[in-house]
Amino acid sequence: MFQSINPATGAPGATHPEHSAAEVEERVARAHATWAEWRVTDLATRTDLLARIAEAFEADKRRLGELATQEMGKTLKSAIAEVEKCAAAFRYYAQNGPGMLAPRTVDVPGGKATSHYLPIGAVLAVMPWNFPYWQVVRWLAPTILAGNVGLLKHASLCQGVAAAIEETVIAAGAPAGLFQNLAIRSGKVGALIADDRIAAVTLTGSEGAGAKVAEAAGAALKKVVLELGGSDPFIVMPSADLDAAAKAAVTARTQNTGQSCICAKRMIVHADVYDAFLERFSAGMRAVVAGDPMDAATDMGPLSSEEQRQTVIDQLAQIEAAGGRLLLGGEPLPGKGAYMSAGILVDVPIDHPAAQEELFGPVAMLFRAEDIDAAIALANDVPFGLGASVWTSDEAEQERFTRDIASGMMAVNKMLASTPEAPFGGIKKSGHGRELGAYGLHEFMNLKTVFD
Repeated sequence: MFQSINPATGAPGATHPEHSAAEVEERVARAHATWAEWRVTDLATRTDLLARIAEAFEADKRRLGELATQEMGKTLKSAIAEVEKCAAAFRYYAQNGPGMLAPRTVDVPGGKATSHYLPIGAVLAVMPWNFPYWQVVRWLAPTILAGNVGLLKHASLCQGVAAAIEETVIAAGAPAGLFQNLAIRSGKVGALIADDRIAAVTLTGSEGAGAKVAEAAGAALKKVVLELGGSDPFIVMPSADLDAAAKAAVTARTQNTGQSCICAKRMIVHADVYDAFLERFSAGMRAVVAGDPMDAATDMGPLSSEEQRQTVIDQLAQIEAAGGRLLLGGEPLPGKGAYMSAGILVDVPIDHPAAQEELFGPVAMLFRAEDIDAAIALANDVPFGLGASVWTSDEAEQERFTRDIASGMMAVNKMLASTPEAPFGGIKKSGHGRELGAYGLHEFMNLKTVFD
């Protein structure tokens, strides 16, 4: 049995039964049978369904948003915005799918070669709790368009969301086996990956979980896409608009209570503007209102659980013991709920193990860089390479950052955010493969070349 706990109050919520081995087998068999039919549907059938699913998400966004808030604590306004973003993703693939799947023909000696994008089967997704709708939809929308079918193993603490997604997709007119939730524990994922009826697997989660899934997929010789952790740099150079940069830094570090892979976590500021940026950034972080996530005036809700809050507290203690200093905030708030104040860490020893980890909470690490070379060195001096945000009006610096920062994504003079149109993913221990855009669609398709 899965037990939902409201992280804003600590009160137990709904319970959700685990699927038995027989129920899991029934769902896998249904997915496999459905794929045999869905794979040969025309693109109009697929895109029409995607458009209807978008409408269903949009129409039910308040209820779906409330469910996410109750299960993992994000503010209601951000939860509703997440559902709206999901609707936009379904519409994007509905409108642009045919162009993405059009065959490509090139001349070859003696004739032509045409590349076709064809479905491969059932794709298993192992998804986390931090963006419980968006993480699923950025895989699910292209899965449906591709002619594949999907099986979801969602995080234990958001089983209500998982069930709601399945209900919404089915209510929009999807075949019963096109998308199904598997209410199971992580220990059962390996056997699923080994099942011949599962064609591929995608995971968004921790580095450790990614390694286990990649190992299982490798043993089964199956395609895998991994979107893992990040410790994204936020670099501020002397030519930056400091007011805009500081405002974006506050949002980047506290959105979703700091529980986002692409939340900027390490603020790397040029020495010439360090003090001026810190003044603005500190004022912004102090002004962040943590409280009831259902209240529209709240900036930041609780962390997803007491366990997650304690993990962040332990990381901060390790960094402080090694010489780091909490300049402000970063403290558990009194009363019920897994609340924590927004904080800033300075004097962080960059080679300390805790400073090399992903800090999944609303606390920023602030570093001083003497020049662009030092800023890039600091940015790259972690095992991760997911995203980055750079603030400079100097085009030569922008080109240098594009070339030399080791990341899968980078934003210039703005906060990094995902969008359905562009590929999303990282390098190094942040994973491999891409989601979203045409690249994400093609990850789980057979690129079949026909010579004639």
